[in-house]
Amino acid sequence: MFSNNYISFISILIFLSILFFFTDNVFASNADSLMQNGNQYYQKKEYRKAIDLYQKILDEGYVGTAVYYNLGNAYYREGKIGYAILNYERALKISPGNNNVKYNLAFVNSKTIDKINTLPSFFLFDWWQSLLALFAVSGWVYIAYFFYICLLISIGLYFFVKRPKFQRYSFFAGIISTFFLITTITLLTVKYNQEMNIKNGIIVESAVTVKQSPDPTSNDAFVIHEGLKVRIEESVDNWFEIRLKDGKVGWMPKKDLQII
Repeated sequence: MFSNNYISFISILIFLSILFFFTDNVFASNADSLMQNGNQYYQKKEYRKAIDLYQKILDEGYVGTAVYYNLGNAYYREGKIGYAILNYERALKISPGNNNVKYNLAFVNSKTIDKINTLPSFFLFDWWQSLLALFAVSGWVYIAYFFYICLLISIGLYFFVKRPKFQRYSFFAGIISTFFLITTITLLTVKYNQEMNIKNGIIVESAVTVKQSPDPTSNDAFVIHEGLKVRIEESVDNWFEIRLKDGKVGWMPKKDLQII
């Protein structure tokens, strides 16, 4: 017989599981309702109302490619190129292979004022970055998990199937799975470190005068415009130190930039 404490513990676990399932479904239903209403406002060309509803979805904790994509579309229709690019970039961060997001992002980027020439880089570095960009962190996790399962299956077949032919196949399958598992874990680690340590942002003000130091009275360095993507190097009080793709560095107010 089970003790009363054990039965109480199991009852609590069941209750919490049901509660989590119920609240999760209620939240998903609410997010779907907000998305549908936002889409209706978008179709009616009431873009400001659509933006408010899409933003409400994000404020409630739901993060997804579709809501960022729709938000980007609505901001573009409102004439806010910076916020449109910001949300397309956020959508692409979740789904790097989404062709609709890529197309819209490229289209809106063509409308920006600043055309920054990228510093030349070694072709192997470009290839490596393209490989990393194939999937988000979650995507690389799933791939690593897949090869891990393949490795476990190969090991199981090798030890439990006592036929030399199958053992030979499972041995080579294990080697291949190990190679791809190590490669994927390496890519996952690099991708995760990039996500944690490299911060990019989008200029959301029409024009920003970048300073040589984090002081409004310091000398002007250069001027950048809405929609430009920059790398954030450092943060001091209400200032970001930014770096452009051509290597220029300067300081700008935090309020004029949104982190992707």
